[in-house]
Amino acid sequence: MGQPESRDYRAAEESTLPPGQRVQRGWPVTHYGPVPKFKADRWEFRVFGATADGDKHCWSHEEFSALPFSTVVADLHCVTKFSMLGAEWGGVPASVIVDLAPPADDVTHVMVWAEYGFSANMRLSDFTAERTIFATHKDGELLTAEHGFPLRLVVPHLYAWKGPKWVRGVEYMTADRRGFWEERGYHNLGDPWEEQRYSYQEEPGDGPEL
Repeated sequence: MGQPESRDYRAAEESTLPPGQRVQRGWPVTHYGPVPKFKADRWEFRVFGATADGDKHCWSHEEFSALPFSTVVADLHCVTKFSMLGAEWGGVPASVIVDLAPPADDVTHVMVWAEYGFSANMRLSDFTAERTIFATHKDGELLTAEHGFPLRLVVPHLYAWKGPKWVRGVEYMTADRRGFWEERGYHNLGDPWEEQRYSYQEEPGDGPEL
């Protein structure tokens, strides 16, 4: 009896995977550059650019930690073809940030900024999606430094590079602009279900010219 159940379980897992992905049992550490050192007294989260009131909005680490906390259960799909299924992410929903620091009416995209000037762009609709979350925890435990502590963005319906580790702020934009990996050959939209991995796959209108 055990063997058929095992096959059924694998089949159920595979049915949730975007094309070209494989199930990852652990959580590999993948990033570009060194792991930054966190100093709570110097950490600040900023929302700037085309805000509705024209002002920059800032939170200290203590203030950000006091924002409404939620959890979402969501998969993580890496462009390197592994998928981690069913993780519980805890943190501050992106929708909370949008409510506290609304964008101007003509904002269409955001740039998410992280340590060392790393950036990832996405449509405003992707950023405000129900399960997009600024995660501080995974499966009930604080993120490790290697996995993005104190803050990483998780955008479950896009490839994981669209959710940077060590996030420091969000820029509201009235026109699209490519982020770090998007300037270096990754697809501007990054939908894993459409297997949008690389810029050469882009269709007209998918993003700014390289």
